Amino acid sequence: MYVLAAPCILDPACRARGITTREDIRSFLRAVERCRRFSIEMVPLPCPETIYLGADREPGSFMERLATDEFSALLDALEADVRNAIRERGEPPLAIVGVDSSPACGVNMTYRSSEKEPGRGAFIARFPDIRAIDVREFARYRVYLAAPLFSEAERVYNLMLRDLLEAHLFDVYLPQEVGDTSHTRCRDEHRVIFSRHLEALRDADLVVAVIDGADADSGTSWEMGYAYALGKPLVALRTDFRIAGYHERVNLMLEESAEVITAKEDLPRTLGSLLSGAGAP
Repeated sequence: MYVLAAPCILDPACRARGITTREDIRSFLRAVERCRRFSIEMVPLPCPETIYLGADREPGSFMERLATDEFSALLDALEADVRNAIRERGEPPLAIVGVDSSPACGVNMTYRSSEKEPGRGAFIARFPDIRAIDVREFARYRVYLAAPLFSEAERVYNLMLRDLLEAHLFDVYLPQEVGDTSHTRCRDEHRVIFSRHLEALRDADLVVAVIDGADADSGTSWEMGYAYALGKPLVALRTDFRIAGYHERVNLMLEESAEVITAKEDLPRTLGSLLSGAGAP
């Protein structure tokens, strides 16, 4: 299992002078961390811009510096090398992890001219048959699973969700695994558990919340509100067929703050699983 990666993710020195931000570095490190966590090999692509213009170069758009026959011939040769390497491996990559804005390795946006334009960069565009994902999206893989955890049935269901998400390469924080869950726990432990949950919510990239029941669990609702205030993407899972009104499944405020789905099998696709549609669990 491997991904092809824009080389600057592993070596930011490949990028043009002065364009790398702290947020870029954070995303690069998180992407590498995700690969390490799930034993995904990160295979660097060649950097056509570095080969053509050198390592220490000024930023520039494709049209300004790369729209030449020589660069096109270089892309031909590099594409052939990459496709040969894929054939030798005997399996396709999960994805190409690119870096948006790059004239060569952008995924969703690229500096083709003086303004960003939608579309892939010149090198990534050579592989339309391979899924491409921007490094910032790839780096969003830490999930906080907010759910009721008071009965055996609830805890078993939460473990099922955790296993499903981890099978799709998401790292899951499961509150029921933190601290004593009995009614005899002391006030000091309450504070410790609260602090750990807050830290995990702040660190999470995504929040999945189970909102089944006649009314959503109060702790889960609080976690959803806190995550929404932090600007975290929220996915709410509501498998309960009961409804609260003509347009509400359970609660207007919860539903308007999240993307609501009605089957656990839809969670991986909704979160952007690398394995969706590839015969994964």
